[in-house]
Amino acid sequence: MTRRGLGAQLGELVAGVAVAAAIVIVPVVIGSVGRAAAEGPGAAGATDAAALRLGYFANVTHLPALVGLETGAIADELGATALEPQAFNAGPAAVEALSAGAIDAAYLGPSPAINSFVQSGGTSLRIVAGAVGGGAALVVRDGIDDADDLRGATLATPQLGNTQDVALRTWLADHDLETSPTGGGDVDIVPTDNARTLQLFTTGAIDGAWLPEPWASRLVIEAGANVLVDEAELWPGGAFPTTLLVVRAEYLEAHPDAVAALVAGHAASVDWISTHPDEVPALVNARLAADAGAPLPDAVLERALAHVAPTVDPFAAALPVLQRNAVAAGTAEAGDLAGILDLGPLDAVQAGAGLDPIDDAGLDGGAR
Repeated sequence: MTRRGLGAQLGELVAGVAVAAAIVIVPVVIGSVGRAAAEGPGAAGATDAAALRLGYFANVTHLPALVGLETGAIADELGATALEPQAFNAGPAAVEALSAGAIDAAYLGPSPAINSFVQSGGTSLRIVAGAVGGGAALVVRDGIDDADDLRGATLATPQLGNTQDVALRTWLADHDLETSPTGGGDVDIVPTDNARTLQLFTTGAIDGAWLPEPWASRLVIEAGANVLVDEAELWPGGAFPTTLLVVRAEYLEAHPDAVAALVAGHAASVDWISTHPDEVPALVNARLAADAGAPLPDAVLERALAHVAPTVDPFAAALPVLQRNAVAAGTAEAGDLAGILDLGPLDAVQAGAGLDPIDDAGLDGGAR
């Protein structure tokens, strides 16, 4: 079977143009959404849950979570529902906690979210909003100028089957380079913790990595890596989901008001980012210092922030493409994605701002 490139697959999506336009209008749309969010369910001071346990990563690609926690925007919307944040290092750990009922909601990459939904037969979680688009790249050592130069190379990704791992395997396959989930092939892919990846690249033990921000920027600025592929170049208009906001399906059913407040607080956080650009770096570094033990260098943070686009749009039309790529790469199971979205709470925020509902690409299983 001939493998089609990512661009060709996306060209088949009717919603492609709408997805591409979404990134462009983020500052305008989200500004309105955030103002409406201030009048959401949490503003009334009561929801239907005692607490909401929220997972997230101390990464720039989880920017709305960092801002929402540091400014108090999410807690303000939740009102009397206590917000209990928990930082994770990787998607599988967060998914495991979500599946076990140890947390109620999480900021996740699309691949872990899709895998959890499919493996559970559609019972584990629902995507209730987008969070960040963009912010991932393949960075390499000097002397690697195109795909052919990667034959025999060793590259790192954050984790087998995570969003960046699938993106790398898909791009290599599109350039006739074979990989294996167990290692080896034309290009050897080594799932590696991001901090360890920086160390390995600095010592020359690996030739590059496909990474989210701020790690792509850290390799570029701190270790002299070159950008071979900016993932945004592979998607129409540069719009693709890097981080989504998901909730445990049982929690959504039991506590819809709390989830509505979470979504409103998330939208308010994205709004704050667009309306306080000069304050974002210091606030993000304060949160990163608290969660990760150290702030980022100013140059790294500036570059990383320039490559991410906070948004409430989950770019639903891209989700089946991401799933097909993961299945082809051998890191995921095929399955029906119908019902993976529940954008009802986000619809309410959009309506309050006088905006149209976000496109669900036919994947929303809730009442819209």
